[in-house]
Amino acid sequence: MTAVGGTSLTTASNTRGWTESVWSTSSTEGAGSGCSAYDAKPTWQKDTGCSKRTVADVSAVADPATGVAVYETYGATGWEVYGGTSVASPLIASVFADAGAPTVNDPAADLYAHPSALYDVTKGKTATCTPAYLCTAEVGYDGPTGLGTPDGLTAFTG
Repeated sequence: MTAVGGTSLTTASNTRGWTESVWSTSSTEGAGSGCSAYDAKPTWQKDTGCSKRTVADVSAVADPATGVAVYETYGATGWEVYGGTSVASPLIASVFADAGAPTVNDPAADLYAHPSALYDVTKGKTATCTPAYLCTAEVGYDGPTGLGTPDGLTAFTG
């Protein structure tokens, strides 16, 4: 299983054309994160703030205000912008599919083997919590965005 967090996009004058931050629209809408109450921590997950599995592993755009444009043809006609985990999770699933068969039994492990092959999200937060990295973006791994967002297929191929 791969846990997917969410980001918000802002246009920028850089090579990508945008910057990313933690998606946090309000106290009830945004990227989720935290420690599992049930799932054991995998050997490849090295953060120390959770004794069990930490969420998220990786992220993609999820903010409905900056989400993806979809041309609607069922029930309505025209362009709409969608977001949330209904966008971020399928985006990450499609990157895994494009990358081909995983090299290990748990595809999320491939991400942790190649964190430098992801764009690290270092701005924004969902709330205030202890330890801070569970709710606040920082360099390297953090709860709301995991290891970052896709930068090609390398992190998804092992």
